[in-house]
Amino acid sequence: MFLDFRPRDPLTNIEALELDHVPPHLIVLGGGYVGLEFGQAYRRFGSRVTIIEHGSQLLSREDHDVSEEMQRILSAEGVECLVAAQTLHVHGRSGKDVTVTVRTAAGEQRIEGSDILVAAGRTPNTAGIGLEEAGVELDARGYVRVNERLETSAPDVWAIGECAGSPHFTHASVDDFRIIMDNLAGGKRSTRDRLIPYCVFTDPPLAHVGLHEGDLRRQGVTARVAKLPMNAVLRVQASGEGPGFMKVLVGASDDRIRGFTMIGPEAGEVVSAVQVAMLAGLPYPKLRDAVLAHLTMAEGLGFLLSNVENAEK
Repeated sequence: MFLDFRPRDPLTNIEALELDHVPPHLIVLGGGYVGLEFGQAYRRFGSRVTIIEHGSQLLSREDHDVSEEMQRILSAEGVECLVAAQTLHVHGRSGKDVTVTVRTAAGEQRIEGSDILVAAGRTPNTAGIGLEEAGVELDARGYVRVNERLETSAPDVWAIGECAGSPHFTHASVDDFRIIMDNLAGGKRSTRDRLIPYCVFTDPPLAHVGLHEGDLRRQGVTARVAKLPMNAVLRVQASGEGPGFMKVLVGASDDRIRGFTMIGPEAGEVVSAVQVAMLAGLPYPKLRDAVLAHLTMAEGLGFLLSNVENAEK
């Protein structure tokens, strides 16, 4: 595909935080985490917002039901979401006028806006900085090649964070620092089998830890799936807070929690409780039967885990 992309002054997540005006119509290229966070925020500021995603769904790494729910939430707020949309041409100047031509199943469409935010992912900034002179190798994607201790191919040279291919989250980079610090002191810490949660700061937020259903299918692993709508959580009933759901994946034979996703208020806090249970290797009935404080969002975990198929009562 040839992409004619010639806008002047396109926004990234950095410039989008520095604007001193509300764009009349913000076009967002990319329906990932950054695109959704900024798209919803600017819609609430008063912008018309169009999100363009070339994949078949928003949040391509998430399960389909999670993507559908997030798109429904955004659409209800007036955010226009175009998925499976191939961007063909981009012309204009962000901050003045921008025209984007896309191809969808319904044919070509021209979208005229005032500003454009490019949220289509990042590439490592490792080229042309002399790494080859130091004997530091890169992988095929341009990331610094490291082992599980975060050692590079050059003696006594370590790499940390996103340039080393770690998950693109601040907390992952912080853990990289701890691993290297301990190993420099003679420790044996590694990145192997790290359980890294994440939170997308939309409203309501999306949080996840562990495996997705798609991961299990690719690995040929069977699991039990249970869901609970957020309106079944007593705290939500009391507060009247909005949509979303909790979902858990439980091993078919060992009762271990393999993955957890939540779209709902305080999702980033609730996911931590599940993460601790997963790190401890607890069978899900231990968390299901725990006495969780009322009236909290985490209280919903008991109801969710009671929905696991063949759960012991």
